[in-house]
Amino acid sequence: MKYCLYLCSMKRIKDILHKKISLLAFSCIVSVATLLLYNIPFFSYVAENSNEGTGGKIFLLASLTVVMLVLNFMMTYLTMFLTRMVGRILLAIFSVINATAVYFIMTYSVIIDATTIENVFNTRYSEASGFFSVWLWLFIAVFGVVPALYCLLQPVVYGKAKKMAIWCGGALAVVLAVGAMNISQTLWISEHDTELGGLLQPWSYIANTYRVAVSSHDEQVEEIKLPDGKIADQEKTVVVLVIGESARKANFQLYGYQRKNNPLLAKRKDLKVFQATSCATYTTAGTKAILEPKNSDDLYEMLPNYAYRTGVDVSWRTSNWGEPPIHIGEYLTNEQLGEMFPGENIYHDAILLKGLRERIENSKKNKVLIVLHTSTSHGPKYVGKYPKEFEAYKPVAGSVEEGQKNVNMLINAYDNTILYTDFLLDSLINTLSDMKEWHSAMIFISDHGESLGENNMFMHGLPMKLAPKVQYEIPFFVWTSKDFRTYKPASELPKVLEQHYIFHSVLNLLGIESEAYDKDFDIYTKTE
Repeated sequence: MKYCLYLCSMKRIKDILHKKISLLAFSCIVSVATLLLYNIPFFSYVAENSNEGTGGKIFLLASLTVVMLVLNFMMTYLTMFLTRMVGRILLAIFSVINATAVYFIMTYSVIIDATTIENVFNTRYSEASGFFSVWLWLFIAVFGVVPALYCLLQPVVYGKAKKMAIWCGGALAVVLAVGAMNISQTLWISEHDTELGGLLQPWSYIANTYRVAVSSHDEQVEEIKLPDGKIADQEKTVVVLVIGESARKANFQLYGYQRKNNPLLAKRKDLKVFQATSCATYTTAGTKAILEPKNSDDLYEMLPNYAYRTGVDVSWRTSNWGEPPIHIGEYLTNEQLGEMFPGENIYHDAILLKGLRERIENSKKNKVLIVLHTSTSHGPKYVGKYPKEFEAYKPVAGSVEEGQKNVNMLINAYDNTILYTDFLLDSLINTLSDMKEWHSAMIFISDHGESLGENNMFMHGLPMKLAPKVQYEIPFFVWTSKDFRTYKPASELPKVLEQHYIFHSVLNLLGIESEAYDKDFDIYTKTE
């Protein structure tokens, strides 16, 4: 009996799946499903942030519901009618991406804007895999794969072009009418356009992927060359610029943090600590700001490229990614360094320091610039960024997702990365201090900060106008060898420095004279 019921049920499901429906009905189903499955965060944001009274808020939510249903209906109808099987495939892909986007919005409180899309394109598998979890795959399977299969398998009667024109024309008229009725909301929508656009699926990633693609195309143009410079002296000088990853000022003992996670650097009397902010909250823009002469959307010649062209021996060592175009003689990844120094853990940033003294002392030039692009404090798995002996704060969260359940465990893991950073930088300073024949300097600055659960926010990447301070208040400190350069008095510097001070300060350290140099963005006095 049970077997017969099972067969009947399976036959019923098969009949439903094989029953053809009109394109109108199919488009309505997809539109409603898109709203209910993928846009709850959007409506939650509107409900929480609208400045309307109860009646006005209900009207706004109802209007947005209508607009969303109609736009998704029109997109589905047109895509299916005009492209047929290609349209099915696109809708299936959208379903999976929608589910993935909503999972990250709900889990990490992110917004799918151009910054997020750019981060996705600039993230390597080794880092992206840190987000993988059973819950992610289960969420995608239920809310992405199942709807995708429906879009691929449901038989549809497409109808004629005349009917398509009537329904889509009517849908457009509805959107215009509802928009006219909500004209008073224009200012509020404009003020919240980033958040609204970043929560609206699938429009968020479609529009922002296009924006990133256009921007990427524009950035392929040749760098704007800076005026030619010249090296003014032949003193043996090495500058090591360390670009920290996701290191936030709030968790550094040097800036008053309650934990003693900078025990080595805190003992140094010769360390100069500055207050600073980043120009962005993600690696690509933050790194660009550190290396460029001024804040600009244009692509100027970057510091390592300019120094190399001027005659400096430049080496870039990285365990990270996302930097602007680097055109120098020596660019080494952590994997390449691992081949040069077998047996070293390439996932810990100590690999960037291996053989560094020999590399500097064997240089055939008197001016050397070393850039270390680290990944020490990059999530979501902070625990993988430091050796076990640096796990001073316990217990630790294995990932940001796990840390959401216990933020203190996440902070423990993050603070261990700062403890490891302290060790690396102190080791680097000791190495430079021992090189008595060289003037030397070590500069540490982070590309951006990090959220560790404040206001239920995690990691980084929010637009600057929305980002909390912890995502852009960064550490910036410098060590300079004895009798090398003199720091400007505090009265000649702003209370908070920006990342562009790096470019001009390094030119000063390397003795490069150039019209590109701006003394107002230099932390040192200029030697005559």
